[in-house]
Amino acid sequence: MHSQVTGIAHAISPLDRKLASDLQHKIDQKTKPQGALGRLEDLALQLGLIQQSLTPRIVNPHVLVCAGDHGAAKAGVSAFPQEVTWQMVENFLAGGAAINVLARQSGMQLVVADAGVAHDFGEREELVAAKVGAGGTANYLEGAAMSDAQCATAMNNGARLAREFAAKGCNLLAFGEMGIGNTASASLITHCITGLPLADCVGRGTGLDDAGLERKRALLAQALTAWTERPQISHISLAAEEAETGSPHSGKAEASQDALRVLTRFGGFEIAMLAGAMLAAAEARMTLLIDGFIVTSALLVAARISPAILDYCVYAHCSNEAGHRLQLDWLQAKPLLDLGLRLGEGTGAALALPLLNAVCAFINEMASFESAGVSEKAG
Repeated sequence: MHSQVTGIAHAISPLDRKLASDLQHKIDQKTKPQGALGRLEDLALQLGLIQQSLTPRIVNPHVLVCAGDHGAAKAGVSAFPQEVTWQMVENFLAGGAAINVLARQSGMQLVVADAGVAHDFGEREELVAAKVGAGGTANYLEGAAMSDAQCATAMNNGARLAREFAAKGCNLLAFGEMGIGNTASASLITHCITGLPLADCVGRGTGLDDAGLERKRALLAQALTAWTERPQISHISLAAEEAETGSPHSGKAEASQDALRVLTRFGGFEIAMLAGAMLAAAEARMTLLIDGFIVTSALLVAARISPAILDYCVYAHCSNEAGHRLQLDWLQAKPLLDLGLRLGEGTGAALALPLLNAVCAFINEMASFESAGVSEKAG
């Protein structure tokens, strides 16, 4: 099953830590008390290891926003009608959405991909045509959201784009999404992969009221019950597993296959495309800047396929969607920002990029004790 996509992740290796001591020495010798720049120092070490360089830099950063529609959206899992997906894609293309503004502000190249929107955009130079299903996914309340072949196509489309970005010199890829109903898919994926209670993973999405939230929870519980052949996934934190074994490659082939089964049953074409792009980006040794709840659900799938991907991830923020903090806790991830965002689109990632640029600036431009003639700590 899914043999078409397993090759994406074969070349992802854990970070080579041979430079770690030299990087740490360089960080510690800056004109400051050791650790005084807090998380920025941790990020400097991570970026240096990802790039295998004592002078890490962010080059040609991109944010990939994948859009897709969900067959379950018309059942009432969202406060907005399905048509908003294609209308927001048009807004992206016109330059008027939040991600357009924030990507411009942060100096990111925005790429918008139609992974499977239920709308005919025609030929548009500014839109990546990667549509897998003309009407979006099928309704997972009635069966699988997509076939194995469709899932493979969407993931490979994402991988192809990531490799194209790498060929242009991009060394940081951020991820965003658009798709009415995709917080519901993300909730189901999160529950199935992590074992977290489904009700805790379900949030208000685009703004459901209390009655709408209860309906959403009931529908998703119904979808889960209807999946009679669901695999029994081992719900072990990937970060904890790596700490215990000393190797992020300890995931077994069945974990990869189980995650793909979850994705095909409940996922969206945009989520599958993001997962494929993440795997290929890590393979190309890019830094992966992870956005909110839906993007992190794609990462959960990708990390089950290749746990080594987590070495390359920087978590932009913790969103206000109910399940996102649970995802981050399960991954033992530390987000950079906590601004109460719940927009998606990659907006949190765009807001976090200046912090990574600041990391590169301090490690490359800040004076050392020796160069500045400043005395170090006594003793």
